[in-house]
Amino acid sequence: MSFVNIGFGNMIHTDKVIAMITPDSAPAKRMVQKAREEGCLVDATQGRKTKAVIVTEHKIVLSALLPETIAGRSRMQPAEKEDALL
Repeated sequence: MSFVNIGFGNMIHTDKVIAMITPDSAPAKRMVQKAREEGCLVDATQGRKTKAVIVTEHKIVLSALLPETIAGRSRMQPAEKEDALL
């Protein structure tokens, strides 16, 4: 099992992630609105501007970190993750 920090102490299981996209396009905005209406949206932005929409198997997760930042954190080796958390 591997988790990645998506900001503000929130973690997501990397095996469940299908895609990470920016929230600027109209299709992404529609997807977020539909998930909000269906109760399948997890807002992990802590009130900050949404910079990444993370599509998982069952939920849509909003993050205040850029998709590139989250992807970089997920590629870190286990030893590097421990150093980054300290």
